[in-house]
Amino acid sequence: MLVIGIAGTGLSARERDWLQHDACAGVILFTRNFASKAQVAELSAAIRDAAPRPQLVCVDQEGGRVQRFRDGYAALPPLGTFGRLHAEDAEAAMALARQHAWLMASEVRASGVDLSFAPVVDLGRGNLAIGDRAFSAEPDVVAALTRAYVEGMHEAGMAATLKHFPGHGSVREDTHFDDAVDDRTLDEIRATDLVPFAAGIEAGADAVMLAHVVYPQVAPEPAGYSPRWIDGLLRAAPGDGGLGFRGVVFSDDIGMAAAFSAGGVRQRIDAHLDAGCDVVLVCHPELVDDSFAAVEGRTLNTMALTGLIGRGPLGWDGLLADARHEDAQVRLSSGPSSDTSGAIA
Repeated sequence: MLVIGIAGTGLSARERDWLQHDACAGVILFTRNFASKAQVAELSAAIRDAAPRPQLVCVDQEGGRVQRFRDGYAALPPLGTFGRLHAEDAEAAMALARQHAWLMASEVRASGVDLSFAPVVDLGRGNLAIGDRAFSAEPDVVAALTRAYVEGMHEAGMAATLKHFPGHGSVREDTHFDDAVDDRTLDEIRATDLVPFAAGIEAGADAVMLAHVVYPQVAPEPAGYSPRWIDGLLRAAPGDGGLGFRGVVFSDDIGMAAAFSAGGVRQRIDAHLDAGCDVVLVCHPELVDDSFAAVEGRTLNTMALTGLIGRGPLGWDGLLADARHEDAQVRLSSGPSSDTSGAIA
């Protein structure tokens, strides 16, 4: 199953044809696909109308540097805001993180979009791509805030996605542009980066997105196409040393530089699906035709996204009439802020 990217603020004839393909599970939206609240709602409806089966419409609406929808939406602070507050007042930080999650998810749903890939539960330990997208450098702090965030998303009727498993925050390289290798042992990773993932799964997270990072002391390939990480650790039962996750497993974008180690588009898709990913992200429109060709003849797991799709949009009128919407914005705007420059495309 593929979740694909499209080029602009409306659907082209070619993109409508893509949505007819049996392997198309949905569309991921970016800043290039955004013009206004009304336009996003129209685009979301058009995607569903063009497809013969339910489609997952999704986005990265984390806050801070990674907020695809801006004009007309709450200015969401980065998650690092809550880690800093946690050092002063843990209860207040968790309450505010929950408000952030509810506000973000409610506005995304009001736009007719099913899912925001959130929260980031990587540790904030110097990675160039993560930075203040992470709650904190401390595993227990990230775990506590992850639980609160998952609860807030669920209150808004949105599934929660933990990313980037098993932890992208402890290497410096940005996998959008470079390969990344984390040479720690599994025991070291269990004691640090896996702690927030375990907490999020226990809190009922619905999906997990994999990292394009290699952990050579655990497996020779990047986690996103590693059977050891996916079936041997993420999905394995706790009694067998795993996390017991039973939700949807997403790859990260196969257009990122760190995914190229698998080979061409076909090899990347085969590697991810063969390793146990349910859904592969193809965010670059120029890769979509080759991606569909790559899955011809494969058995499709058409039930994988059932729990994430079809929850129905929450209209803006209803949201704006909810006193919590304004209250959440006021509470978040009164907290610490952070620069949103250097946004990740």
